[in-house]
Amino acid sequence: MFRAMYDWVLRMAHHRHALRSLAAVSFAESSFFPVPPDVMMVPMVLARRDQAYKIAAVCTLASVVGGMFGYAIGYFLTDVARTMLEFFRHNAFDDFTAAYNKYGWALILVKGLTPIPFKLVTIASGLSHYPFALFVLLATITRGVRFFLVAALLKRYGEPVQAFIEERLNLFAWGFLVLLIGGFAAVAYL
Repeated sequence: MFRAMYDWVLRMAHHRHALRSLAAVSFAESSFFPVPPDVMMVPMVLARRDQAYKIAAVCTLASVVGGMFGYAIGYFLTDVARTMLEFFRHNAFDDFTAAYNKYGWALILVKGLTPIPFKLVTIASGLSHYPFALFVLLATITRGVRFFLVAALLKRYGEPVQAFIEERLNLFAWGFLVLLIGGFAAVAYL
């Protein structure tokens, strides 16, 4: 079931618009799209290990710019969020904002490394009016570490990793879907 999609992404890695497509997915994932850029980045790096760091740089830059857009979404929805949270509990929004501004740095750094959708952090940062320059700095660090680490590992161990993934493609694809859905569920119920 996943083989055709995997083969298509590998073919797209050599397409003249591959980096633009990756940038679009990375941008969108940081602000509104549910699928992380790893779905495209990993096969692209495996197909073009000589460009691993260029691919990671594009992915990082687009993710940070998309995060700025996600921040703006949250920032301009502050009144809506305040009204919704205050409906459930008095001072809920103020409590959220105080907690986020105290621990936001840790949330940004940790969640930026995980498969949990980064857009949740970017929008929450905007909602709480977290200091924008600090948000951009932390987002750049966490997304850069994530994407450059993946690129470095795939560049170094590409052939065995590619063989391992291809032999267990369905297992990886289903595992990724479970992690993605689990991430959304964790955010919704925690």
